[in-house]
Amino acid sequence: MEFAKKRYIGDVIMAGEPEKGSYLNNIPTVKHLKKMKHLPLHAPVTFLVGENGTGKSTLLEAIAVAAGFNPEGGTKNFSFTTRATHSSLHECIRLARYGFPRDGFFLRAESFYNMATNIDEMDEGGGLGAPVIESFGGVSLHEQSHGESFLSVVLHRFGGNGLYILDEPEAALSPMRLMTLLSAMDKLVKNNSQFIISTHSPILMAYPGAEILELSEAGIRSVDYRETEHYQVTRRFLENPEKMLHYLLEE
Repeated sequence: MEFAKKRYIGDVIMAGEPEKGSYLNNIPTVKHLKKMKHLPLHAPVTFLVGENGTGKSTLLEAIAVAAGFNPEGGTKNFSFTTRATHSSLHECIRLARYGFPRDGFFLRAESFYNMATNIDEMDEGGGLGAPVIESFGGVSLHEQSHGESFLSVVLHRFGGNGLYILDEPEAALSPMRLMTLLSAMDKLVKNNSQFIISTHSPILMAYPGAEILELSEAGIRSVDYRETEHYQVTRRFLENPEKMLHYLLEE
């Protein structure tokens, strides 16, 4: 599959800097981006991984907004705003584009409830054409469990030839559902799609051929799946949970 000729975002370019005194200047990922000037995203699936507070979701949100998506999630046609809490980092970056996707979605667990509510409100307004929810499986996302509704968006709304940006999808999904997500992602990648995903899930990170970018105080680097702390800690715990719990819980 010659995906490299069909990717939609190839590089994140630092074209400016946050205002002096902005909290963004204290985020490790932003500090390193300012030095690097550009961050390549050349794989069909790119994972942003790292410890809490390193700036994964901040960077992912900036990429999504710079690509034209609503900060609270949805397609480029979603314009609802519950509360404007997104950062201004998107104003400091430029995306090197390699074609324009026919489809796209910014899916974030943090504001998923707000997006689901907006879909219901649009359908209650009785607009022209088919109800919006028909594109999401036909059942209100509020009438499903969090995990079911989250996965329903991927299975029913993601159509291929698209750019899909996901922020910590594991927050909504069980291990079995994460494997369902992996299968769905693979079908979409084979249909000329690109994924950029912020995650802590070693299950998701195992996707073949994905690039894993580790964000930390030390910098931003591409790492092998088995190098990630997520894989190593999870493996050590599962191999001997009693021993790990002994150290964690001893008085």
